[in-house]
Amino acid sequence: MEPPSSQQASPDSRTRGKIGALWSQPLRVHLSVVIVGLLVAISAPLMWMAYAQGRSTALAAGEAQMRQLGLRVIENYRSVFGDGYAAVETASVLPQMLTPPPQDYEAKRDYLLKVLQSADYIDDVYAAYPDGGFIQAVNVEVNPKWREVLFAPEETAFAIRTIVKSGAQSLSTWRFLGKNGAQIETREERNDTYDPRTRGWYHDAVRTQGQVSVGPYVTATTKSLSLTLAVPMSKDPGTVAGVDVLLETVSHLLNKEAISEHARGYMFDSDRRLIVHSDEAVMANILDALARGDRENATTVSAVDPAIAPIRHLLEARIDTRKDAGIVPFSVEGIHYVAQFSPVEFSGLLKGNTVVIAAPLDDLVGPTDRLLFDNLLTAAAFVAAGIAAAIVLARLISNSLFLLADEARSIGDLRFEDRHLPHSWIAEINVLGRALETARSTIATFSLYVPRELVRRIVTSGQSAVGLATRQEITVLFTDIRDFTTISEQRSPEEVVELLSVYFELLNEIVEQHDGTIVQYLGDSIFAMWNAPTRDEHHVAKALRCGLAMKAAIDDMNAVNARCGRSVLATRFGIHTGTAVVGSVGANTRRQYTAMGDTVNVGSRLEGMNKEFGTSILVSGAVHAAASALFVFRPLGAARAKGRVEEIAVFELVDSVSD
Repeated sequence: MEPPSSQQASPDSRTRGKIGALWSQPLRVHLSVVIVGLLVAISAPLMWMAYAQGRSTALAAGEAQMRQLGLRVIENYRSVFGDGYAAVETASVLPQMLTPPPQDYEAKRDYLLKVLQSADYIDDVYAAYPDGGFIQAVNVEVNPKWREVLFAPEETAFAIRTIVKSGAQSLSTWRFLGKNGAQIETREERNDTYDPRTRGWYHDAVRTQGQVSVGPYVTATTKSLSLTLAVPMSKDPGTVAGVDVLLETVSHLLNKEAISEHARGYMFDSDRRLIVHSDEAVMANILDALARGDRENATTVSAVDPAIAPIRHLLEARIDTRKDAGIVPFSVEGIHYVAQFSPVEFSGLLKGNTVVIAAPLDDLVGPTDRLLFDNLLTAAAFVAAGIAAAIVLARLISNSLFLLADEARSIGDLRFEDRHLPHSWIAEINVLGRALETARSTIATFSLYVPRELVRRIVTSGQSAVGLATRQEITVLFTDIRDFTTISEQRSPEEVVELLSVYFELLNEIVEQHDGTIVQYLGDSIFAMWNAPTRDEHHVAKALRCGLAMKAAIDDMNAVNARCGRSVLATRFGIHTGTAVVGSVGANTRRQYTAMGDTVNVGSRLEGMNKEFGTSILVSGAVHAAASALFVFRPLGAARAKGRVEEIAVFELVDSVSD
């Protein structure tokens, strides 16, 4: 019997996005919420009809402006750090960036300049190497402080520094470039003490082997408020690309876009520490505190802005960042404020940062504060009636849907009990019910030709994605009926089919009892395997016990067949363990789950070698080595399997020690 040559991947079709899972509720709840929401929306004009038109308009306009400002700041934040991420991610896969300077200098220079020219908020971009080499490009136009500290020529737009290490010696070179990239001046300094390997961003990137962010902090050279993004090279984790982005640009935007004279803008990090403020005086305090290394005091400048402390308290109280978005009221020294919280959600490293826009309520709504309390009672009556109606309507709909859901789960579990779905007064539910009945009938018929247990195990083990194939250890078992051709000639086709059906049912049950999977029925033969699709550390022992159980069951069946005048199905077995490629192969419209490789071929050949040795169960040396303490084997020496050059050690499986 030839081993199968197909392979079928079994990907995980059950993987689902978990966003919003915490909000999953029964349909009756959602319908009730929708109806109540509609009622509230209808009754809202009654509740607000007494408001002065000016107050309503001012409040709506102010809140809309705050939201828009928050969105603009977030978009600017996205632009700032998106450019930075794109720069370091691209650098991490460029082969020219893998070599330390001065190698591939022109290619490095062209890429670094392109990054600076395309991103207005990037202060500098660089790469550090395991030998201490370093290349850095700075944007002098974006941050003029570089011009001062470097004493750069007036026409300088960019500057590039390279540090070349040669043993204990180092050579630092600054090249000053114009807007078009033309070199203006070059300066060299020997034995530069700067070593990028001592920097926190380098250590964090190498340690985590992934993207890291450091800061915000005040840079030692230009005294600018920056945040560093770094990522190790994909092909050389010891080489790290990094970029510094300026947070002061966000402060300028917050100040420029203020919605009123007393409005303020804030940026807090994931630890609720203030990193950006729209007021220059507060920003000066933040820079000064960070420069002194007093990071915590940089966030408590309440003497300059008393609203900072209550805003931080609100942030700390709002544990779920998904709830941070929206308008929130608070008070400071008897003055009522409203604040727009806009969480940053576009980046994993920066996730948790929050933009807050706060303004006094009086700036938005004016002195008028009149309400019509009678309309509140009217709205409450509408809401109460709506809740009662929503509950009744939701239950009528959800009861039928729950029954359909139970039916769908049964079909998904490959259970096909004959159940009659109730008729609903909603036409769409009836259509869905008929579709499920059709699906149940179709899948039930189809399941007769596909092993249900194999499908369940593939899905359970997470291999239901078509095309996924993996290399792993497996144990294979092949069976074949001796002289089956002669038996087929002596019996009618109907008798042969009936005989095989009983035979296969018996073997299938034994394989399932021993946690194995029948991959294929090949004529009168069976191909079964262990440790796939479900992992099993005892796969060798279970396959051997299954082989012994099969032989014992077939011997009992043959004794009955002999007494009844039916054919005796003398069966040979081959068992081998080793590495194979397991998964799904085939066309897009028809696939098969199987295993491929020399392990499968050896298992098939072992079954055939029973003819030479006059045995029933042959196993390989690999099986003997893995289970010699649990089973009794009879060594048969080395033999050459058909189609193989190398000989393999062959053993006869005699019995189980534990049994």
